[in-house]
Amino acid sequence: MRVCFDSMGGGANPNEDWVGGSPALAVVLDGLSTAGLSTGCRHGVPWFVGHLGGHLMATLADPSVALSDGLASALERVAAIHPECDLANPGTPSATVAVLRQRYGVLDYLVLADSPVVFEGASGDHTMITDLRVDEVLPDLRAEVERHETHTAGHREALQRLVFAQRQLRNTPDGYWVAGANPEAARHCVTGSAEIGNVRSAAVMSDGVSRLVTEYKTATWEQVFSTLRAEGPSGLIRSVRKTEATDPTGRRWPRYKSGDDATVAYCCW
Repeated sequence: MRVCFDSMGGGANPNEDWVGGSPALAVVLDGLSTAGLSTGCRHGVPWFVGHLGGHLMATLADPSVALSDGLASALERVAAIHPECDLANPGTPSATVAVLRQRYGVLDYLVLADSPVVFEGASGDHTMITDLRVDEVLPDLRAEVERHETHTAGHREALQRLVFAQRQLRNTPDGYWVAGANPEAARHCVTGSAEIGNVRSAAVMSDGVSRLVTEYKTATWEQVFSTLRAEGPSGLIRSVRKTEATDPTGRRWPRYKSGDDATVAYCCW
């Protein structure tokens, strides 16, 4: 498996995405926004995704380790290196997870929350694997955020109310699951496998890239993979930024940030 990747922050703040790749593995993490609220952790989201990504790469290098077991182990190891932080805080640094691993003649995938894995089939079809449970909770508060233009006080306050409420449902049976301090989240991933012979290429990405198709609807998956072949991950991210630049205040496409962190790992054979 040949893997190339790129990641670009969405603004002046540190990039809270993380990406890693090897000849058998691609991992993308998308750190959850804190919206300026306390997390109980002195390290921050970039620190968390960096350590979680490193541990995931190491754990999943062993093909005998199931992806969900490897994620649970990595979460335990990261929690163990900062016990002085309040890891029971519902806002403790957390992330979405998307993993693709080649194991013999099979491609195993794992998705936790809305960072997808997308397969380009040998016949030109496309399949997106994602987990949108977060979209099913708190629709009224989500709509309130979307009524405001980005970079306004009303948008910032509405986003803080949404994130505070989401934290109460995060990693609970009635809410949605993300990778945080509790390894139980690894038992709630979307997992599966695909035969390598049925796949031409694949992309593992944060939702800062997939929204080009799913939310902005300015490209198809066929166009996304055409861009990846011609210009690589950096070219695809440039396409996202060009699209967002046409709507800097979120009028056409209401969103949490005018530009989100964007990351993609492109895998081909």
